[in-house]
Amino acid sequence: MKKSSKYLLLSGNEAIALGAFEASVKVASAYPGTPSTEILEALSQYEGVYTEWAPNEKVAMEVALGASFAGVRAMVSMKHVGLNVASDPLFTAAYTGVRGGLVVVTADDPEMHSSQNAQDNRNYSIASKIPMLEPSDSHEAKEFTKIAFRLSERFDTPVLLRTTTRVSHVSGIVRKGKIEESRVEPGIVKIPEKFVMLPVNARKRRVELHRRLQKLRKYAERFPENRLFWANPEIGVITSGVSYLYVREALPEVSVLKLGMVYPLPERLIKDFASKVKRLYVVEELDPFLELQIKAMGVECIGKEVIPEYGELNPELVRAAIVGKKKRRVFSSVDIPRRPPVMCPGCPHRGLFYVLSKLKVFVSGDIGCYTLAASRPLSAMDTCVCMGASVGGAHGMEKALGEDSLGKIVAVIGDSTFVHSGITGLIDIVYNKGFSTVIILDNRTTAMTGHQPNPASGITVKGEKTEEIDLEALCKAIGVKHVYTVNPHDINTTKKIIEKELKRSAPSVIITKYPCVLLPEERRKKKPIYMVISEKCKGCRICLKIGCPAIHWTAGKGKRKGKARIDAILCNGCGECELLCKFNAIVIEENGGEKKKKN
Repeated sequence: MKKSSKYLLLSGNEAIALGAFEASVKVASAYPGTPSTEILEALSQYEGVYTEWAPNEKVAMEVALGASFAGVRAMVSMKHVGLNVASDPLFTAAYTGVRGGLVVVTADDPEMHSSQNAQDNRNYSIASKIPMLEPSDSHEAKEFTKIAFRLSERFDTPVLLRTTTRVSHVSGIVRKGKIEESRVEPGIVKIPEKFVMLPVNARKRRVELHRRLQKLRKYAERFPENRLFWANPEIGVITSGVSYLYVREALPEVSVLKLGMVYPLPERLIKDFASKVKRLYVVEELDPFLELQIKAMGVECIGKEVIPEYGELNPELVRAAIVGKKKRRVFSSVDIPRRPPVMCPGCPHRGLFYVLSKLKVFVSGDIGCYTLAASRPLSAMDTCVCMGASVGGAHGMEKALGEDSLGKIVAVIGDSTFVHSGITGLIDIVYNKGFSTVIILDNRTTAMTGHQPNPASGITVKGEKTEEIDLEALCKAIGVKHVYTVNPHDINTTKKIIEKELKRSAPSVIITKYPCVLLPEERRKKKPIYMVISEKCKGCRICLKIGCPAIHWTAGKGKRKGKARIDAILCNGCGECELLCKFNAIVIEENGGEKKKKN
């Protein structure tokens, strides 16, 4: 669509960014994580908004809260597990309240498309006593963002805005709106009784928090985005978010109460709706969040008895659960081959994990694209819990087993994840006299979420150069005396250093430093393409053990052995396969097919 048009085709994330811009947000901070990443990326394209990638979600939350205290509208966005990291300042922000409007976006991932769990962050609204809005499509994503800023300033509270993967990533028609300004005057204002949460002040603010909730409950009864759709009164459905769209598509004949504000709930509205339908269902993904609150009101309803408690819903599933028969598919399904994710051809992490698999050490792993090393054929990752847990996990195993663990455990963590929450774990190892070996995988970007820059890459979200953290110097400043930087494509050198450091009874850090092959500057580089000389290939399959997608196996016929083959289109020229081949069968292909033997 034309940019001059009043209507735009936007994803939910892009729509939230537009809503924030139209609400005159001045400061936005985030940490990348699917399905929330594109919110800040889109918002950074608008003029007059300060945007930043923070080292982690807690810092992002604190930056946004500080901006709110200064009287400007601020937003912080993160995926669902990121709110766990940000929960410390979030809970206290409910007590302090705000000056400028503060919106906290949490993007849940019910099907775990790219997450280690599927927690339902609606529970955070009850736990923190912060109101929550839940849009169902891109149009509402934009409008609810603007509403959230108004509610924040009106009720002196942060406001949670919850999306899910489908809302975040599916595109829809969005109408441009007018720019609205905050009525708060920016500036430094000293209000210690509001902002300094000493017990004497916090106790008073807790009473204020209760009063605020009472006001919000009354407001929820007339919240315009809680909508009724009357049809057949035999069946009524209470729902919210993307589940509303599934209900309308699957069951156009039923009456529906769509909740735009999912906390606090409009009790009178819900009871009135329930009294006018014969059977009441609650349709929601993940936890029985609405269902339990509605049953606590004394309202009889059917929920998780028929609706699954895990995974994403869809129209067919909803219809089958409520009326007992599936709706006819518009399009017949097509079986397609499974495409499990793999590390890219030329990935700088592959050589490292090949070495770790050969050494047969226990690999305390972390969150990043390198987590794919857990899959065959590398099978070189043994734990993955949350961001930064690899370092503390390795230290804990070491302390549990003592000297018996020397040489048997290694922690791996990406550069962005190390900055996020690995530094404190490394400090713990040094301070408490550990001897763990920590490997920092520095590929110069936050590759897993789409190549966002981070403090170790020296580039801001707007592409501007800034100070770059020197990871080697940082580790030495912490107190690690043995720090090495290696090129992970040099498998032999990498192996020697790891073997040496595993034997050391003192903390050590190995930084494997090489850019991600998908970075634009790496793609532009002219790289060698490798090929297999079929006559020299002995069919030993050692080149297959690194799991490179560019290397294929051609089965032999009869008594003939199979041979390896390299797809020239996929090859990124890292040369690891050449180093592994003992028969000089893998060489660089040059000048239209001439073969250059390795030295």
